[in-house]
Amino acid sequence: MPISTPRPMPRIRHALGAVLLVLAIGVFPFASGSAALADDATPPPGDVGVATRPAGPDGRPDNRARFSYTADPGQSVTDQVYVGNTGTERQDFTVVATDALNGPDGAFNLLPTAETPSGLGSWVTFENGQNRIQFSLEPQEVRLLTFAVAFPADATPGDHVGGIVASVVQEGQQVNLDRRVATAVFARVSGDLQPRLTLASFDATFQGDWWNLFGGTLKVLYTVNNPGNVALAANLTMSTATWFGIPAAGDQGGSTPVLLPGNSATYEFDINGVGQWGYLNPSARLQPFADTTDVSQQVLVTPVSRDTVVVALPWTLLIAAAVVTAIVLLLRWRRRRDEARAQEWIAYTEQQAAAAAEAKVRAVAAAAPADS
Repeated sequence: MPISTPRPMPRIRHALGAVLLVLAIGVFPFASGSAALADDATPPPGDVGVATRPAGPDGRPDNRARFSYTADPGQSVTDQVYVGNTGTERQDFTVVATDALNGPDGAFNLLPTAETPSGLGSWVTFENGQNRIQFSLEPQEVRLLTFAVAFPADATPGDHVGGIVASVVQEGQQVNLDRRVATAVFARVSGDLQPRLTLASFDATFQGDWWNLFGGTLKVLYTVNNPGNVALAANLTMSTATWFGIPAAGDQGGSTPVLLPGNSATYEFDINGVGQWGYLNPSARLQPFADTTDVSQQVLVTPVSRDTVVVALPWTLLIAAAVVTAIVLLLRWRRRRDEARAQEWIAYTEQQAAAAAEAKVRAVAAAAPADS
């Protein structure tokens, strides 16, 4: 199934001396209208190849990217999946129905092969009456598996998500490599649908060079929750405003991958070309939607928005203003100092002049004859 960024990451678990688990979500190509594997699916000699693909009622591979069902509680649906050995050696396969979940970064993950599912995976049974089946396939051999999805009578309304996983374990001296290919399963239980996403947190920090006033970046970190009962993806619009609501950068778009009910994920987003305006007000608007081409499963979802405040000081201007202010203050200080010195000099010269005049008067008085 196509998944928007961030990309799903492999799940890694250690057991019996370290087991490396590789998970791939999607389908591998089969030749159209035939149970044979396509030539381009054949790996180099010695490689292990695992493939799955949904099959239609006629037993032929079809073009579905995932299994998708809608039913009432207590009902059951039947479907088929091809599992193929695209490798060059006989391989032992484990096919298991399991539960899906989102990783912390929103990646679509499935439970490890050995873990027992408690959700949708437990609703699925194969030909042996279990939610897992084992068999061997020769190189380029395929097997058509029929499975049933029994919706429990007490199943809650909304989307329940899992996957049909084909697993081949390669044993090594120290590490076992579990090659897994999966096709996602979306099962919607009819009833009261509550499609909803929330922005649980929204924070941003400004990063930029002090000398570049208009080339900064807002690093946004936000968490999306799905408290509803419908699996939803979302289109994302990031905006940034500054004083008086003036745009500080153009709107920038993105998307979030499908978030399953009850899950949350944290994402990062860079808003580029943001100037150092001192006050910045970044905001996000999510427009959720059901990621399906099935019109009957489309739902109307209320958009959600959130914003925050970031201080982005224009250091170049502040430094320049500080320098100019320092120069002005220095000039004013020097001018006042010079004026004070001038006043002191004037007072000194006046004092000297007065002293000289007084001395002259005394000298004249002393030289004059005394009266008889």
